[in-house]
Amino acid sequence: MNPEWVDDLLLGGPDATVRLRLDRPIDTAALRRSVALAGDRLRAEGLVAGGTVALRLPPSLTYIAFLLAAWRIGAQVSLLDHRLTQHEVDGALERIGAQYVVDALESKGHRLCGYAEVVARVSAREGGRPAGTAHALVQFSSGSTGASKVIARTSDDLIAELARYDRLPEFPRAGERVVLLSSIVHVLGLVGGLLNALHTGAELVFPRRLTAEGILAAVAESDLPTTIIGVPFHAELLTSIADPAPLPQLRRMIVAGELVRPSVPTRFRETFGVALGTMYGMTELGVIATDLDGTRWPSVEPTHGMDLRVSGGELWIAMPASPYLGAQDPSRFVDGWLCTKDAAELDAGLLTVLGRLDSQVSIGGLKVDLTEVEQAIAALPAVREAVVLYDGGIQAYLSLTDGATAEQVQAALTETLAPFKRPRRLVVLPALPRTTTGKVVRATAALVAAEAASR
Repeated sequence: MNPEWVDDLLLGGPDATVRLRLDRPIDTAALRRSVALAGDRLRAEGLVAGGTVALRLPPSLTYIAFLLAAWRIGAQVSLLDHRLTQHEVDGALERIGAQYVVDALESKGHRLCGYAEVVARVSAREGGRPAGTAHALVQFSSGSTGASKVIARTSDDLIAELARYDRLPEFPRAGERVVLLSSIVHVLGLVGGLLNALHTGAELVFPRRLTAEGILAAVAESDLPTTIIGVPFHAELLTSIADPAPLPQLRRMIVAGELVRPSVPTRFRETFGVALGTMYGMTELGVIATDLDGTRWPSVEPTHGMDLRVSGGELWIAMPASPYLGAQDPSRFVDGWLCTKDAAELDAGLLTVLGRLDSQVSIGGLKVDLTEVEQAIAALPAVREAVVLYDGGIQAYLSLTDGATAEQVQAALTETLAPFKRPRRLVVLPALPRTTTGKVVRATAALVAAEAASR
């Protein structure tokens, strides 16, 4: 763990430069003071270099200050989403063995606010243990398809990812603003949003309201060129607004986390006059490939230094060591290659991610790609969102637009999908369950539970 990198790469710059905008603007000097105060509290509780601390805080100046302060001390930081239940938190803490936990003693902010005002509590945890590795950051995968994995990265890993962002001319930098919708507990919001903004000097904005109107209001608050960073759900939310006011400062929106529905990039450009950029990344590696100007969609171009190959239809990525802590699936990291479990194609240097590898099934001896079926359903005007799974047969879980019916969907699918590709069952839900990062949940048990709850 290299504590110097925080000061060198994240906390430099003129004192009066605005770095963050939450309920008020936070300049470099104010951010440094907040980080120093958080560091004093952590040291007073006994945190030292090589120690371990878990943060369970909502997006806030407090979260950012404690994160940077712990890294400056040389501690290993685990990030827990503040929306997890106590049962989930207890299980995660047992897995990572953190010595200290920072959580919210008081938190003010309405549910749809992009940030909170937090009074933090630092607690020693009985049975916690020092870091057993040199990793600076521990995160959990989103869990959209099952149990979360414990993923660790070193400070050098994070520095290398920031260097990859430096080579992307379309990505925000000094003199520009970022309106951040992605969670700063997870990799896109943390590195692509928070750390990259601190590194480059871009002003990072957390919206007062995470509604379509609130997001656009955050863009309109300044004349500086502005990029929105979120997940595909946020892009669809914004395109739901009819005739939005002109936003000449909006440079582009960038989304990642799951496949974008085919109609969304065109609809976004028609609505706002700018590109919907896409990124492909993983918690294990951060940003892997991008199409920030929307000219290559659905393909993306690998970022600098990424060594990719496709083996048996699966994307593999070279890594010097396994990113996983604790019990590991031996099929995920093999001889210096991370096996992504994503189906993909590489052609003329461009990567096209086709969906999860386990989305390909055999129906009566015929191969069916569930991602293809899902996108065909999601493209129908009657469908708001959809997830397609195989559980003894093809099943589709979907929510519908106002007034639409499952019978309309069935009728439309007879014209768009061959009989062997059509879902055996359509399950209509008021809304599909999502992870805390905004991804649609794909775990069968969670979708079955959502179906039962809707009855």
